[in-house]
Amino acid sequence: MKKNVEQDAQYASSRDADATREKLAEIYASALLGAAENANASVSALWEEYDSFVEQVCDAYPKFDDILDSAAVPTDEKYRMIDSLCRDASQIFRNFLKTLVRRGRFGFIREIRAACRRLSEERLGHKIVSIKVANPLDDDMKAKLAAKLKTLIGGEPIFDVVVDPNVIGGIVLRVGDVVYDASIATQINKALQDMINRSAHEIQSRRDCFSNSERN
Repeated sequence: MKKNVEQDAQYASSRDADATREKLAEIYASALLGAAENANASVSALWEEYDSFVEQVCDAYPKFDDILDSAAVPTDEKYRMIDSLCRDASQIFRNFLKTLVRRGRFGFIREIRAACRRLSEERLGHKIVSIKVANPLDDDMKAKLAAKLKTLIGGEPIFDVVVDPNVIGGIVLRVGDVVYDASIATQINKALQDMINRSAHEIQSRRDCFSNSERN
């Protein structure tokens, strides 16, 4: 379940993933976890099925997502494709895929996998921390960061790291809906905005002074 997490995060960040999209992914993830628990199915086995399907089918055939999301392909034909590709998969996972197809949400499959992992970790008392940095973090940096975050977030941090060259320096952290932005880029933008605001204030002050001197 923990493998390819960075790939999922990078994929998600490259899509127009807004709050609504993330919420939908979480709803489907919760439903999948609930189905597995109600059936007393092995969650770890389910994750193996999920990983295998994404890696061996979706990643190997990039157009497959579009086919299963296409309105031009009959739903029954999509179901036959799933049954053919998932002969050895559990009924829970096949039903999950068919639900995504039926509701036109197959394009969410990677985001739902990431949401499943977040929910699973949270149930274990862990907190998923999304990190955006300009350069990869080594193990020592992750350990130091984890020690500082543990008290702040009230749980054991599990990192999803995305390398983004647009982060000039520092780090951008996200825990749930809370973003902790300490990047140099953000600091520069804030400093520039402060300068603009001060300049605008000074210009307005001079105009006021000029207008008052004219009236006098």
